[in-house]
Amino acid sequence: MPKIIFLYFIGFIFSINIGFTQTVKKESHEVSVDTTKIVIKEEQEIIDEIIETKTLPQKDKIQYFSKLTRYGFKNLFPTYSYNALMPYSTQVTPQAESYMQDYLRMHEKQLSVMKSWCMPYFNLIDNIFTQYGLPKELKYLAVIESNLKTNATSWVGAGGPWQFMPYTARENGLVVNDFVDERRDYFKSTHAAARYLLSLYKQTHDWLLVIAAYNGGPGRVFSAIERSGSRNFWALQYNLPEESRNHVKKFIATHYIMETGGGSSGFGSSGFSMNTSGAAVVNPYLNKPTLSSNEMENAETETITGKYNSVIIAKNISIDIIAFNRYNPLFDNQIATNGKYELILPQDKMRQFLSTKYQILNECVQFLLGDVEIPNSTMQYKSKKVKKVKS
Repeated sequence: MPKIIFLYFIGFIFSINIGFTQTVKKESHEVSVDTTKIVIKEEQEIIDEIIETKTLPQKDKIQYFSKLTRYGFKNLFPTYSYNALMPYSTQVTPQAESYMQDYLRMHEKQLSVMKSWCMPYFNLIDNIFTQYGLPKELKYLAVIESNLKTNATSWVGAGGPWQFMPYTARENGLVVNDFVDERRDYFKSTHAAARYLLSLYKQTHDWLLVIAAYNGGPGRVFSAIERSGSRNFWALQYNLPEESRNHVKKFIATHYIMETGGGSSGFGSSGFSMNTSGAAVVNPYLNKPTLSSNEMENAETETITGKYNSVIIAKNISIDIIAFNRYNPLFDNQIATNGKYELILPQDKMRQFLSTKYQILNECVQFLLGDVEIPNSTMQYKSKKVKKVKS
């Protein structure tokens, strides 16, 4: 009898423990759900403020907000962000590697060449996106949209590096008319892109779904969510239009090539390789301008020091950034690494630079700190004369 009573007592205690554990799990789940709702509400309030006012949020809000938005990459990076010092394959979700292989085979060479001239654009985009609390990985969206070109125009009328349609551009604060097209202004259009990306993120809370929505519109993404019953891109991808699905594939592959070199060994066309510590090293043989003998005769050289930025220099002396990079390859990387650079420019452009170099340097520093207003570099267009038809 004592043995039976003891067993009954043990069973009673065990049942109480199970009930208590289930209660704790239920309460813990409820707390987790409530916490998620609070976080989403806080995200949405910050996004609404940015979109409605079309101004930069306060820095203390952005520091907090940037920690929230990184969770939007949970379905690409299980640890929520990419670490350049770790092998790529150990960081991305397994579906991503096989998903992008065919795109890599077709476009790896083209993207690797782009690495030799893209850094000024990426630095500019990184600086602006940071002010909005956006993950820097999103800059690669401009690569698959336009190859970073301001003059890119699609057959449906989307224009500029971020390929805005006119009505979407206007909704996000850009001027688009017969005289001015701010979609082609790198500074202003990148601010507009940041606001638009945030508006899409508010609806999806997942950056892979944002990229799909950027291509095909949020309506198609919500239809895919409804049909699949999931908000995970890998689960709903085949409910999306093929073009939108491939847009995500392009983004992942572009991120891989730009961050890792696409698996190529030795010095690539980007001018970078990796040393034994994993740090980027510049190929010294690529740090030479590719100029004709006539261009070299009409060029001047000046050693400069300071936190200069190639895009801002080019804007202030009215020289195309591609031409600037041809005279001064790897400018941003070299001046950031060494603190100085042998600047080469045509004689007239060098005179312009020397006469305003301190103002240019000040603008570069302010831009680096994120305190500078959007520079006035609006693209001007001639008005179109419309012929009147006689009645």
